[in-house]
Amino acid sequence: MTSYSLNLDSPAPPINVQHWLRGDPLSNFQLGKIYIPVFISITCSGCGPALVRLAQLQEQYRDIGIEVIGIVTADEALAEVDAWVTKWLPNANIRIGFDYSGEMDEDWLKASLSFAVPRAFVVDRDGRIAFIGDLVKLEDVLPKVIDGTWRASAEAKNAEKERIAEGETYAAVIVS
Repeated sequence: MTSYSLNLDSPAPPINVQHWLRGDPLSNFQLGKIYIPVFISITCSGCGPALVRLAQLQEQYRDIGIEVIGIVTADEALAEVDAWVTKWLPNANIRIGFDYSGEMDEDWLKASLSFAVPRAFVVDRDGRIAFIGDLVKLEDVLPKVIDGTWRASAEAKNAEKERIAEGETYAAVIVS
């Protein structure tokens, strides 16, 4: 069994980025707000369009206080990341953090058995993980997180079981 520690209903780990490309620095989640940290890479073909869609989601839910945070980890040069973000989000109003220490990768992606980007997390108003998964599922999940019905639902628990099973299967393949 693979070791992992970040799941549905876990307290959200802190945001430990070393450089903010866009937006004001953020290190803690405020209770009462919903955050969507999304891990992206400039080498991922789907990450640019995903970032555009997430910026649209943030704008759509602006009055509710949802905040998208793009996180780029480790292997990419800061200047390349900045140019890439500018290309995809020339008028972006979302925070983009750059983690070159790999700490976010450890605390979020590896801890949740997540091996691919883009990968979205939803931190609910209680500061707990409400969702980990693919961005395509986010549009269905987000209204339920907003109204407070998602995290305790059977649907959320089933989605979490499927996500963990996929992560464990993938982890077993890459270890062997």
